[in-house]
Amino acid sequence: MSTGPATLPLLSNKLENCRMVIIGVDPHKDVLVAVAVDGNGRQLALRDAPARPRGYKTLLSWVNEFEQRVWAVEDVRHVAGGFVRFLLAAGESVVWVPTQMSADYRKKVRASGKSDPIDALACARAALAEDLPAAVPDTEARNVKLLLDHREDLVGEMVRMCSRLRWHLHDIDPDFAATIPKHKLHRPKWNKSVQEFLARQAGSIAVAICVELIGRIQELAQRAAQLEREIAALVVIHVPQLLALEGCGPLSAARILAETGDVRRFTSAAAYAMHTGTAPIPASSGNTHRFRLNRGGNRRLNAAIHRIAITQKRMHEPARTYLDGRRAKGNSNTEAIRALKRHLARRVYALLKNGPEHEQADSTAQAA
Repeated sequence: MSTGPATLPLLSNKLENCRMVIIGVDPHKDVLVAVAVDGNGRQLALRDAPARPRGYKTLLSWVNEFEQRVWAVEDVRHVAGGFVRFLLAAGESVVWVPTQMSADYRKKVRASGKSDPIDALACARAALAEDLPAAVPDTEARNVKLLLDHREDLVGEMVRMCSRLRWHLHDIDPDFAATIPKHKLHRPKWNKSVQEFLARQAGSIAVAICVELIGRIQELAQRAAQLEREIAALVVIHVPQLLALEGCGPLSAARILAETGDVRRFTSAAAYAMHTGTAPIPASSGNTHRFRLNRGGNRRLNAAIHRIAITQKRMHEPARTYLDGRRAKGNSNTEAIRALKRHLARRVYALLKNGPEHEQADSTAQAA
């Protein structure tokens, strides 16, 4: 009988039991490829199944011979989300394996080339070697993530349309195009200016295209603003304590909530920092003690913490004092910002874990 996600401790501790089996899964839109390995990373079995509910049941029946097991699924959420939700509902223990991590472990597999079984084996061996947080059932974080991703898609499309509009305006009148600031075409003020300019032009295909583009840009900007208000409302309900963190706006707080999920799946602040990619990687040699950039972890979560750090550097006096102190010790500006991001990851973890009622106590402890 498998253990449930609520009782999943550090994976390395569980693997001390030689009977533990890791099921690595390489998910695709049409097929799931699973490889079972023992505690030493030796392949025991291989199976594929359709990426459909009937295939999920097939794989679950296939692993019944392994009494103690953990599923290691490559983190391709839109492809593997339904499968992982099925496993969690069945009481299975699941960990997400970041795609970058699985790619690194694929290089260590004693096989040339790339294939689905090799990828599944890499996922299993990555889960053996790393302390990965357990997957948990969907919460409000999933809804926030869907809204955030949808808003980013709309903003990306709006930016592309603004770029096309600028080139059309440059073709019609370069002098007028030069008067419009970059990245401002979606603002109402410049929308109106462009519309007035187009109204004075003789009818042509280029002008008609510009009119159509400006209308679509307005629609996308309005919808993106509406989504931002909806996201901000959800943040106030679920993680208001993050908004008290200097430099953390509603969108950054929402991204932290969306990418973190249930913070209780992380066993410590250090484990959370590793997930965010803010934990430094030692790069020392002899008497030289240095750390290098961690390129792993969740990059969207890392980007949210980076935005907070840059904002604090510009307008938060305690953070500026901290950065000055790091530079006085010999750190470069980049190294000082990395240290601040590590500090912020610890603070975010405490806020998410303890909730708003412990916010003041946490602030006092961090200042000390």
